[in-house]
This record gives sequence, structure tokens and C-alpha cells, in this order.
Amino acid sequence: MESELKDLNSKPAKTQQPDPAHDDASSKDDRPLLKPHSSSADNIEELEKKFAAYVRNDVYGTMGRGKLPLKEKILLGIALVTLLPLRVVLGMTVLVVYYLICRVCTLLSAPNQEDEEQEDYAHLGGWRRAVILRSGRFLSRTLLFVVGFYWIKETHKDSSDTQENSKTEGTNQSEDQERPGAIVSNHVSYLDILYHMSSSFPSFVAKRSVAKLPLIGLISKCLGCVFVQRESKSSDFKGVAGAVTDRVLEAHQDKTAPMMMLFPEGTTTNGDFLLPFKTGAFLARAPVLPVILRYPYRRFSPAWDSITGVRHMVFLLCQFVNHMEVTHLPVYYPSEQEKDDPKLYANNVRRLMASEGNLILSDIGLPEKRIYHAALNGNNSLPSVLHQKDD
Repeated sequence: MESELKDLNSKPAKTQQPDPAHDDASSKDDRPLLKPHSSSADNIEELEKKFAAYVRNDVYGTMGRGKLPLKEKILLGIALVTLLPLRVVLGMTVLVVYYLICRVCTLLSAPNQEDEEQEDYAHLGGWRRAVILRSGRFLSRTLLFVVGFYWIKETHKDSSDTQENSKTEGTNQSEDQERPGAIVSNHVSYLDILYHMSSSFPSFVAKRSVAKLPLIGLISKCLGCVFVQRESKSSDFKGVAGAVTDRVLEAHQDKTAPMMMLFPEGTTTNGDFLLPFKTGAFLARAPVLPVILRYPYRRFSPAWDSITGVRHMVFLLCQFVNHMEVTHLPVYYPSEQEKDDPKLYANNVRRLMASEGNLILSDIGLPEKRIYHAALNGNNSLPSVLHQKDD
């Protein structure tokens, strides 16, 4: 383990530097986020420095409301009346077709139901599962093609290509044949889900409300999603963590079980940063498969960071070509020390992904993202918890 950490630290990932201007933050509960007498430009600069992981740097600017150059306005206008309606019709057609496939395959079949909130069809066998899986992968890639991802650049690295791999000299070589229990990926956009569906068709963790959505609800159950309530009590959280851990272990031990796909950051960024990892994917002590997603762009960034869903969808569909780059790292086998310490395990995987993906490590998370969004929408105060994090 010591040799692993030395190697890992030999190529340190970039880390977002703390802002010294906030080191003397007070403990008042209603301290304004923005200086009341500062200029608008100073306010924006202060926000962007503090919440860099959520800042949009594309032509469309903050919240997608920036002033567009004339050329961009013309391109957007043309796409609004031509490309947008065509892609909406094609996209809905693909969605409805897959829903109907799932409906047919689940007829006369009872879902796997652990409780009234958790049910899925991911454990169907035979031709039903084969049709759901193969058509799901194909139609997911078709949907990505429809929205402009005509080519996806994929890189598969083995252990000799990475700066650090989790196997030590004393690792049993039979581990090479072990199946990972989960795929872990950075989270940039809802498009991440479509890519992973087209690549490996795993199960996801989703909000409970997703299970009740028209069309999407049945598809999510066929994926085998674990449904959670984001604002849940601690007892509910323990139940969800246990369900995720059980599913990760099952996928690790049973090759026929659906793989779990987890975004350990817990929210999306602008794609240049990597937030602290939650430990849910690492509690099962099973190997994980790290995947890094990037969305190169010239005009509109596909990252879903500080922009509303409807605005993001419209601009995305109006962009003629979208780009995606995917890096598959080798399976990460935890050491005994990492198995006993999920936080260490999560942090080492995070550092490896940041190093290999040229991502900047950031120490902010979902609470700060909500505060940033509130500030952009005109809410000029915030609780003291943010300032305590600054100290």
C-alpha cells in the first residue's frame, strides 16, 4: 500500500487553490454572498472564483444568458427552426420505441420488489433480458447520434498506460479475472447516463420521482435503478447505502447481474473539476472500473452545471455537432487497507481519475452548488455553513 501511495503522489493532480480573501470569514448566519457596494463585474468575478467547478466558460455565458455575437445568433436562429424540431421528433420516437420494447418484454412478468419504493425488472432472464439490454444499448447510442454526438472518441487504458494502478507486487494474479462491482465516473451532464447505457447498460441510482415519470419510469426499472429520496432521513440513507452495497457485491460475484453505475461526486460540474467522492461505491470492498468523460466544445458546453434543464436542452439540440471523449481506466483493485477504509479507497480512486483525466480537484460540493445557483438568481445571502467551509 505504501508503494501505491508513493506512486500516486508522484504525479499529483491539480488542486483548486483556496481563496485567501475568505480566510477570515465571520460566523454570522446572514452574511451577504456578494459585496453590496461592489460593481457587477466584481460580483461575477468573486462568484466565479469561489465556485469555479460550476462556472460556464462557453459562448453562452453564465446560466446560458450571456450576450451572443451576431454569428452565434444567426446559427442559433437557423437551428431553432430546422434542427431543433427535427431532433425533438426523432428523439421522442426513439424514446417511445424503447418504452414499447420494455413494455412488451415485461408483460406478464412480476418485478423484483424489495419494498414499495424499490422495484425493477433488471433480473429478468432469457430472451426478455437480452432484448431489453441489446435494444437499450443500440437505441441509447442512436439517441446520442440524434442530438449530435456522431463520433465518440474512446480510449481504453491498461495498467501499463496509467501512472498508478491499484495492483501491488503481492496481488494475486487471479484478481485480473475478477469482475468489478461498479463503474465509477465523473458527472458532467445527464448525457453521461446515455453514454453509459450505450456502453454497458448498467443500473443507476435515481431519485424516487423518476420511477413515476411517463415512459422514463418503466425504462429506469428495466435498468434496475436504485431509487432514493435525496432529502432523506438518516435511517433511509442507511437503507439506500445497504441496497447499493448489496447490488455492488452481487454484480461483483455474479456475472449475470447488472453492473452498478455510480457518480460518486453526487452532482454535475463543468467538466474541468472533480469534486470529493462519496463512499457508497466503495463500501462493498469490491473492485471498481473508473471512467472519465469529457465534452470538448467550441460554442455551447454540454456540461449541465449552472443552467436550467430546458435552456440546456434547447441549446444542446441547436448545436450542429457535439463532442464526447471517454477514457476507460483499468479495473482498480483495492488493497486490504483500502478495503478497511472506504474513504481512503474513494480518495485514491479520485486522485487517480484526476491525474489521468487532467481534472482539477475541488473541495466544494452540492450545498455550495445550490448556494451558487441561488446567488446567480438574485438571492444575496447564505447560511454560515458555507463560510465555515471557507475557514
